[in-house]
Amino acid sequence: MNLPKISKRLLAAASLARVGVRIADVGTDHAYLPIYLFASGRVSGGVVSDINRGPVERARANLCDYGCEGAFAALQTDGLSGIEKYAPEDIFILGMGGELIARIINDAPWVRREGVRLILQPMTHPELLREYLSREGFEISRELLVSEDKIYHIICAEYSGEPTELDHFEALFGKGNLSEPSEELYALLRRTRDIYSQRIAGKSLSGADSDYENEIIEKIDEFMKKETDK
Repeated sequence: MNLPKISKRLLAAASLARVGVRIADVGTDHAYLPIYLFASGRVSGGVVSDINRGPVERARANLCDYGCEGAFAALQTDGLSGIEKYAPEDIFILGMGGELIARIINDAPWVRREGVRLILQPMTHPELLREYLSREGFEISRELLVSEDKIYHIICAEYSGEPTELDHFEALFGKGNLSEPSEELYALLRRTRDIYSQRIAGKSLSGADSDYENEIIEKIDEFMKKETDK
């Protein structure tokens, strides 16, 4: 079976799938990720879903084109509603805002079962998603940064039932990424420093508070110095 061509971002997310499991791809659009995983022999099948009819129909067509229609159900639904009956073990929620991903997880208490793993890729506000996961007792077990047209955060988490607290710096960049620095992390740190410096300048003109931005810049400088001194 031919493999669909998928982006670097999706390839990185696919690398986190466990072998032989059933998956859910929430907000699937073209279903290329599950097709790739099934066609490469990595997963056994599962379910693809989207809140809109168009993406679900595209997904069904592509599943048929690649001979995967018997392996995956295609469901039009909001978030994870109704997905539990397909018993997915690895759940992909990619390409949505961090706040929306947190809402989808929060609305599906069944994802707190043992053996269920979340593979998440927020387009915005990764810090809010990490804060939610940690506060609600999900352990962030793996993190990746992927550089394509921008730098993407990929977060792998499982429910442990033990809430933890992240500081602002850890929430923004990820403890896993900070513990194993990469070129992507350094690029993200530099870019964030530039953006936050501009924010501080803008806020100073309006008299707005910039304590958060100053804190992050201070932490970035400390981290970069520490890594340079190693």
